[in-house]
This record gives sequence, structure tokens and C-alpha cells, in this order.
Amino acid sequence: MSPWYPAPAKLNLFLHVVGRRPDGYHLLQTAFRFVDYGDRLAFSLRDDGEIHRVEGPAEVPEDADLVVRAARLLQREAGVSQGVDIHLDKRLPFGGGVGGGSSDAATTLMVLNRLWGCGFDRERLQALGLSLGADVPVFLFGRSAFAEGVGERLQAISLESAWYVILAPAVQVSTAAVFGHPQLTRDSVPITIAAFFSSPSRNDLEPLVRRLHPEVDRAVKWLSAFGNARMTGSGACVFCAFATEEQALAAWARKPEEFAGFVARGLDQHPLYDLAG
Repeated sequence: MSPWYPAPAKLNLFLHVVGRRPDGYHLLQTAFRFVDYGDRLAFSLRDDGEIHRVEGPAEVPEDADLVVRAARLLQREAGVSQGVDIHLDKRLPFGGGVGGGSSDAATTLMVLNRLWGCGFDRERLQALGLSLGADVPVFLFGRSAFAEGVGERLQAISLESAWYVILAPAVQVSTAAVFGHPQLTRDSVPITIAAFFSSPSRNDLEPLVRRLHPEVDRAVKWLSAFGNARMTGSGACVFCAFATEEQALAAWARKPEEFAGFVARGLDQHPLYDLAG
């Protein structure tokens, strides 16, 4: 078996819904940042061409798991005869808005591209990733990014160092249900990167999710005592930034028992960035 490879969580530092395409996909603006906490994966190559997830969450059927779908896609596109057994150590919450499944898929693509000798460059991997999900490309892009479109148009940005308290309310939020809800705001005015850095951040999905899920509302209210707490992605996780690890840990120590979650340092570059180069 290979070493364990990280699949870090992401945060949406803001998220605006600025329109909707004729095919139903929503047009977004957001800023992505990785943190140094997430899932991890290991791989055992096979000579028979079979692809299996031999270790992973029981809640997700093997054939539906994005890691299996990513491996099969890369195998098919690259004409690879080898297979793989995938070991997935799942630590990120389901339906949390921190990109767990997308990050797992991206790590699978990066690692197997190297182990199988596919030779695909970063742009080719990003294109494959987009066919798996809108959040997959940013993990392959590998940098903090200002994103537009459905999340695939990415520009690298530099962010100040920060630590984050990330709360995971005990609820799974359906991304499809949130984006399909008639009360969702879909007409935010597009902003520039400069405006993102100079204006307070918000998530257009948050008011709706807080109405639908009181657990998320309670988490935002509690964490707001420490700063500009907000939801990431379509939820349910919420976060607040702190300047130092000590400040983040001090807030975490006061956390009510009802909230799970973690404290993590912000990253400007994916830990496997060089693997996709």
C-alpha cells in the first residue's frame, strides 16, 4: 500500500449566487481556501484492471463514491490497464460544505495520474475533475482562488495567514435542495477581487439554510461572538477566522458540547500541489 495522501477541506470565504444558466446550473462567485485538516487516502495498485474502494464510509456505496468514479474516469481517459484498491480514511462530515468528496476525488486523480504514469497536466486533470463535480477543479488547481462560473474559472489569490474554528452541526444539508429552493437569492451583483478583499464577506445560501436547519442557525449565532462567522458552501459547517492558533484554541475551548468540528490552519497551497504539475 502507498503512503497516506491528504485530501484537505476547503472553505468558501464568501459565496454569491449571481445568476442561473439556461441548463439550470447556478453562476457563482466565491473564494476558496484550503485548511490543514481533512480526509486521507492510500492506494494499492492491481494488475487485473479492477478498481475497488476497500476501505471507506459505509454510508456511501462503493460505486457511488467519487474516489471510485474518479479512478475509473482517469483509467478510461488514459487507457490504463492497471487497477487499484483505494483506502479512504474519512474524517470530514457529509453534507458539510467543506468539499470532502470533491477533495477525495482530486487527490485520487493526482495520485493515480502519477502512480499509473498517465502524464496528464494540471489543466487536463481539472477538466476531468469538472465532469465529476463543480468543486473538484479547485483542489487540482491547488491554490487559494477567486472562482466564477459554476466554480471552474479560477484565479489564484494570496490571503493573510489565519486559523479557523470550524463547527459541524449534526445535520446533512442537501446541496441540490438548497440550490433548487424557490426562496434562494440568485441575483447578487457580481463583485471584483478587490471588492472581496475590502468588503465584509457573506454567503448567499446561509439565510435559507439557517431557516431550514436550526442547528446551523445556532452554530452561526454562537460563533459570531468571536467575529464574522459564516457558513461554508451549502452548509452545514460554519467557521470563523482568528489571527493566531492560540485565539482559535481559546474559542474552541468554550464550544458547547452539541457542536462537533475542528480547528485548522489556513493553507494557500494544496499539500499535493507539486504532484499535479
